[in-house]
Amino acid sequence: MRTRPDRGRSALGPALELVHTGRAPTRAVLTAELGVTRATAGAVAAELQSLGLITVDSGPAISAGAQGRPSHRLSVDPDGPVVLAAQVHSDGFRAALVGLGGRVVATDPGCGTVDADPAQVLGEVVAAGVRLLRSTGRRCVGAGLAVPSAVAEPEGTALNPLHLAWPAGAPVREIFARCLADAGVPGPAPGSTAAGFAANDVNLGALAEHRHGAGRGARQLLCVATGHRGVGGALVLDGRLHSGSSGLALEVGHLTVDPQGRPCHCGSRGCLDVETDPLALLEAAGRDPGPEVSLLDQARDLLCGDLAADPAVRSATRLLIDRLGLGLAGLVNILDPDRIILGGLHRELLLADPERLRQTVADRSLWGRSGGVPVLACTLDHNSLVGAAELAWQPVLDDPSVLLGQ
Repeated sequence: MRTRPDRGRSALGPALELVHTGRAPTRAVLTAELGVTRATAGAVAAELQSLGLITVDSGPAISAGAQGRPSHRLSVDPDGPVVLAAQVHSDGFRAALVGLGGRVVATDPGCGTVDADPAQVLGEVVAAGVRLLRSTGRRCVGAGLAVPSAVAEPEGTALNPLHLAWPAGAPVREIFARCLADAGVPGPAPGSTAAGFAANDVNLGALAEHRHGAGRGARQLLCVATGHRGVGGALVLDGRLHSGSSGLALEVGHLTVDPQGRPCHCGSRGCLDVETDPLALLEAAGRDPGPEVSLLDQARDLLCGDLAADPAVRSATRLLIDRLGLGLAGLVNILDPDRIILGGLHRELLLADPERLRQTVADRSLWGRSGGVPVLACTLDHNSLVGAAELAWQPVLDDPSVLLGQ
């Protein structure tokens, strides 16, 4: 069994996170970021390489006009271990294998319907992940799950899966862990079974965007997104998700943006959840949703295909943009973020008329008038999946030596 060198022992985790998030592309940058000697940084990089987590390019090309000895390039190992990541939503589920750096190695589209029994669904999710592991032959070191519900901490229960037929308070983390154990999906420690991490899908999407996408570098990142049904929000503060005292913070879908609007599943009316999701766009445009593809795909097709030609679609788009802008402005006044990112259909609404949405936020928010908060589109495909992977990778990022002996 390999043993970890004494020198730089406490730097292994921080070093891996720097390479994982792209903030240490060379050994020289790693040395500066860690505040250690060049020799220590070299020893740390070598140990991470021996664990199969990163690669060290010991003979990088010298660029024209460069001065001095070039620094070794660092990157995540493309053939390194993976985690099993999964996302459940109202139109089905998807499983994937995700490596360090947020790199999706393989995906399984899963099913198009979600059973009312969480154990049945999560058993299918894990089975899909096991098929991917077998077909790719990759080493698995953990598993994470994204669900469309607030997930209470520390119990790991899905409190309000409003757009699924699951019972309120379903113990999704416990069920997921049991399915992983039954399937023998390994965790990071030698001989262990994957722990089965689970969290809200928008929270995880925000975490992934902060580490690998449109949220990089933000100190106070607000994410608002609508996927297949409903609206979720998340706040990342100095690199950490703000989940509140029990995991229930940022349920932004239940901000009222039209007091006379549609009835909401929460019992109120005119919530962001029902005024700016894909079904709201279809209904506002006078379109009957069909069963052939997901509501999200139908709404996207409407924006891509009919926005320019159909006045009803243009009117519906403006209505949703104004409702969304009103909700975002309220959040700006409360949270004072330094960046807002939008995902799902909200991303498409921003791209359809960025000036209208940004102006609505500025006009309706106190701080928006004093210079504006950047409003950007999420950039990662399947960011909730990548975020679920971040949950599973975290024990390794905290202490890469858990992999010793595998």
